[in-house]
Amino acid sequence: MINLYCTNLEKEISCEPGTTLAQLAQRCGKVTEWPILAAIVDNQLKELSYPIYDSHNIQFIDYSHPDGARTYFRSLSFVLQKAVSEIFENYSLSIEYNMQNGMYVELKKKNENGGPSLPATISEAELNTLKNRMQGIIDADLPFVKRKVRCEEALELFRSTGREEKALLHQLRGRFFTSVYFIEEYPDHYYGPLLYSTGALTKWDLDLFSRGFMLKSPSHTSPYKFSDIPIQYKLFDVFKEHAQWCNILGVRSVGSINKAILDGKAASLIQISEALHERKYSLIADEIYRGRDKIKLILVAGPSSSGKTTSSKRVALQAKVLGLQPVIIEMDNYFVNREDTPLDSDGNFDFETIKALDINFLKEQLNALFEGERVELPKFNFSEGRREFDGTFLSLGENDILIMEGIHALNPLITSGFPSDKIYKLYVSALTSLALDENNSISTSDSRLLRRIVRDNSYRGASAEDTILRWPSVRRGEIENIFPYQENSQIMFNSAMLYELSMLKYFVEPLLRRIPANSPASVESIRLLKFLSYIRQLQPSEIAAIPPTSVMREFIGGSSFIY
Repeated sequence: MINLYCTNLEKEISCEPGTTLAQLAQRCGKVTEWPILAAIVDNQLKELSYPIYDSHNIQFIDYSHPDGARTYFRSLSFVLQKAVSEIFENYSLSIEYNMQNGMYVELKKKNENGGPSLPATISEAELNTLKNRMQGIIDADLPFVKRKVRCEEALELFRSTGREEKALLHQLRGRFFTSVYFIEEYPDHYYGPLLYSTGALTKWDLDLFSRGFMLKSPSHTSPYKFSDIPIQYKLFDVFKEHAQWCNILGVRSVGSINKAILDGKAASLIQISEALHERKYSLIADEIYRGRDKIKLILVAGPSSSGKTTSSKRVALQAKVLGLQPVIIEMDNYFVNREDTPLDSDGNFDFETIKALDINFLKEQLNALFEGERVELPKFNFSEGRREFDGTFLSLGENDILIMEGIHALNPLITSGFPSDKIYKLYVSALTSLALDENNSISTSDSRLLRRIVRDNSYRGASAEDTILRWPSVRRGEIENIFPYQENSQIMFNSAMLYELSMLKYFVEPLLRRIPANSPASVESIRLLKFLSYIRQLQPSEIAAIPPTSVMREFIGGSSFIY
């Protein structure tokens, strides 16, 4: 018998060698609030079909765990992929981007000449047919079967089912073997485990949207309930713009990026990405200039590590070119003193809530500036946790424009009472539409987490382990305090770069590998390392080509801006 420790039960249990996690879960009974979907074995995520042959620390997880929700969605997207292959023989499935209330999906007509696939509009009748076939696969309770096969065999399987991007990704990965999942004989690949069988997919839906549809799965914050967030059309337009731009450049997935880097085109990727940013900053400044007779305050908001600070400085530069005089102040300087900071549910200081700001003092100073008065600006001492004044005064002249950046900048509590025509609202986030392949999208929050790990390690004295453990609290704060207000912006700026994952890999992999195997952060570090294993890394000589004004320099250093 093998002795195991089950963290859910907080006690040792035993089993025979070869017992699967599914069998063990059945024997343990109800150990999670919701149905068990996967397990964390010695801090590594495993599917329930995983057999046990040695002593382990085991934690069963359900939908409330982020990895449980990811496992559920991967399995659901596989069922969708199989259903599409059976019903729409001349079309391929493309899982595009996460819209918070669902994953946007398109069907694309296969191009017989080998060019890019063309998006197709799906009808309500076709969508219902697709729903019925998916439900049939789920009702059959078919097992997800994992097999390790030679890469050459995997390439043939993917190409035979029309997934060239998936084949390219694995062709350039340089491995002898890879894992392929099957529903019956239909193959696919994912960089994380799947459910035990299709029958576990009890909550999902498809809704028509734009030319495609939304694939809806529950939010892990409210297990087995759909998000009630309304469709965010500005966010969708930003994703769509990025996707169209990628199509024009012939970049359809990470495999395309990897090939470009392998072919020595990294410098071109950097130049094109930076040129697009420069153009967007210029267009934003032009819009502000057109409203210069009224606009006195530019609010810049966005989630953690979105590039708000650099974007504020870049917009300010472009505004100066047009003859305006922008002045940047940081909303973080209006934090309440540490002893007045609210606590979160874990009893820790909650710096993500708007209640951590002294809103009354902030609005008092803004009103004074709008009235032409001279005010002394605060400076928050983060090491002491107190507001200080160092003799820095500010007043706004005729051509002066105030730029204020912070995570709460779009919250109505900040702007209430101010004339709306005096305020210009800018939302910044890293909203990549790039995917690993046809049906493995890239999480925008993962991109921001990698940015933050690199930045915090270099400039804020926080290890990768510290940042990962802090990230769930940051994400809760974003969901509660930032995302609900992003549609309040006049314009959204997408700070994502085509080359950034290849660049971040160079810096972040060594940091992730330092996390001990027994650390609570190890589960996430292993997942991120697995994700990064599909991405080709930039070399130092290529990274040196990133200009000093780039958003990326905010995270990796070498910026010509002072932060």
